[in-house]
Amino acid sequence: MQETPQASNSDAFRIHSCCLQVYSSTCFTECGQRKHKMTSNNKVIPKKIKFLFGGAAGMGATLFVQPLDLVKNRLQLSGEGGKQKLYKNSFDAVTRILRSEGIIGVYNGLSAGLLRQATYTTTRLGVYTILIDSFTDKDGNPPNFFMKALLGMSAGACGAFVGTPAEVSLIRMTADGRLPPEQRRGYTSVFNALARMTREEGLFTLWRGCIPTMGRAVVVNAAQLASYSQAKQTLLTTDYFKDDIFCHFVASMISGLITTIASMPVDIAKTRIQNMKTVEGIPEYTGAIDVLGKVVRAEGFFSLWKGFTPYYFRLGPHTVLTFIFLEQLNKFYKNRFLQDA
Repeated sequence: MQETPQASNSDAFRIHSCCLQVYSSTCFTECGQRKHKMTSNNKVIPKKIKFLFGGAAGMGATLFVQPLDLVKNRLQLSGEGGKQKLYKNSFDAVTRILRSEGIIGVYNGLSAGLLRQATYTTTRLGVYTILIDSFTDKDGNPPNFFMKALLGMSAGACGAFVGTPAEVSLIRMTADGRLPPEQRRGYTSVFNALARMTREEGLFTLWRGCIPTMGRAVVVNAAQLASYSQAKQTLLTTDYFKDDIFCHFVASMISGLITTIASMPVDIAKTRIQNMKTVEGIPEYTGAIDVLGKVVRAEGFFSLWKGFTPYYFRLGPHTVLTFIFLEQLNKFYKNRFLQDA
C-alpha cells in the first residue's frame, strides 16, 4: 500500500501496524493523508473502491482459511451440555470430517463466510473512515493512537452488527454435517439459510447472538491493536527481523495468540447461541452469560477455549492474506486506471 516511483519490491508489501489491525482502514485515512501516498502524482484510489477492495481481499483470504473456521465451530459445539465429545482434538476433527464428508465437506458454509467478509469488512472500513474523518482536526492531523483504537473498536462493533446474519448462517452451515441426516437444517447456500431462517423462525433470528458477536469484534480489535504493535516493535529490536512481510507474519501470529486467548470465551458463547434450537418455545440459552455458566459447569473451565488451535491458525494467516490480496488489488487499480491519470 506504500507506493512511490522508487519503491523496492519489499516496499510493495510493507504493512503498517496501524493498517494491519483494521484491514487497512487506518491506512485509507491517516496513512493515505500523511504518511504514504497510494500513487505517484498524488492520485489516490477512490474511497468506494477501497471499501470494495477491502471486502474482496477478505473474501479472498476466506477461501484459504474456511476449513479452519469449520473445524473451530465443530469443536466448540462438540460435547455441548456435557455430552460425549465428537472429536478428540483438531486433527481428529479434520480426519473425521474428511472421511465422512469429503474434501467438499470442509468447505461447507463457504458462501456464508464470503458474505460475512463482504458485509462485516466493508462496513467496518466505511464506518472507520467516516469516524477518522470526523475526528481529524482542521489541519489534517488524525486522532492519537488511543482514539484510533477506540474508533477501531466502535467500527468493528458496527461491522459485526451488519455481518451477524451471515455469521449465524455460517455457524449453522458449518455445524450441520455433525448431525444425523434427519436433524440437519440442510441449507443449500447462505441466501437459502437467510430466507428460511426469516420464514421459519422470524426476522430477528438473523441477529441472534448479535451482542456477543459485537463483543468479540471489540475484544479482537482491542487485543490486536495492543499486541501487534508491541510484538512487531520487539521483533525489530532483534537481529533476526527487518520490516518486511515475514516480520509482519510473525508479529501477526504472536498477536493472534493473545487475541485468541482473550476472545475465545466470547466466541464460544456466540457460536452456541447462534446454533441453538428453540424447543416448544424455550431456547437452549438465555444469553452469553448463561452459555458461559453452563459450559463451565458441564464441560469444565478450559472448555471456554474449545477450538483454540484452528481459531489461532486462522486469525494470523487471514490477516496477512487479506493484506497481500489488498496490496495486489491496489496495484492493479493504480496500474490500470491511475498510471497516466
